[in-house]
Amino acid sequence: MKSYFYLKFLIYGFSALTVLVNTVESIYVYIFNKPIFVHLYFVKKKLPKHKKEFLETVSFYRRLNYKHKEYFEHRLVKFIRNYDFIERDSFKLTPEAKVLIAASYVKLTFGMRRYSSSTFNKIIIYPSAYYSAITKQYHKGEFNPGLKLIIFSWQDFLKGEIITNDNLNLGIHEFTHALTFHGKKSKDKSAKIFYRVFLEIIKFMKNPVNSTAILNSNYFRDYANTNALEFLSVIMEHFFETPEDLKQNFPELYFKIEKMLNYKAILNQQLSQ
Repeated sequence: MKSYFYLKFLIYGFSALTVLVNTVESIYVYIFNKPIFVHLYFVKKKLPKHKKEFLETVSFYRRLNYKHKEYFEHRLVKFIRNYDFIERDSFKLTPEAKVLIAASYVKLTFGMRRYSSSTFNKIIIYPSAYYSAITKQYHKGEFNPGLKLIIFSWQDFLKGEIITNDNLNLGIHEFTHALTFHGKKSKDKSAKIFYRVFLEIIKFMKNPVNSTAILNSNYFRDYANTNALEFLSVIMEHFFETPEDLKQNFPELYFKIEKMLNYKAILNQQLSQ
């Protein structure tokens, strides 16, 4: 009987502690717009040696300090294991291709505590632009929330990784779409921050002064004007490829993305030891 009451006491105590922790973090998030902590892993996953050597070619990863390289590697391994990679046409999926695709997503979400998204579960890769029977057009990439798919033209994805200053990055673009949908439905603190700032960006765009300034500047490519989702993805490409340029031209948008991604935490991690 005593053991029963002791167990019951422990359960109630743990539940009360959980509520308290969630309440404290909710207040912290409301004030500081970031989770209390980001990285906490009891057992960190490791890449095989040849994949880890290839990961060193990713500049974002290479700039991290030793501890955060381990965190990045752990998240990358989890991503590769959790999502299905599917070849289409003549494309041959290599371990290096998986690492590059996963790294694109991990660097975008590295300031978030819960980085996995249920808005997609499969990544389809074509060798080049592919024909869509739905739109009757050729596409370089897309996010399909109904079918939970991310689709890439490998030729265009790779170009986005090689040319790092043209503000065209297919991986960042499509994964941003997925994260926006994730933010709308998830109860996770990081996801809520992401979506809340997205709504702030929509409000920013609807201000006639701001929208006129954006159009007259010719700073963002025309595709950004398609809708709010595309606008966010295009801004994100600028943020990762030419951040100082974005900060100089549209500082308010720069700082909104910084808050959205908890990017100050990422910058603190990019201090080589």
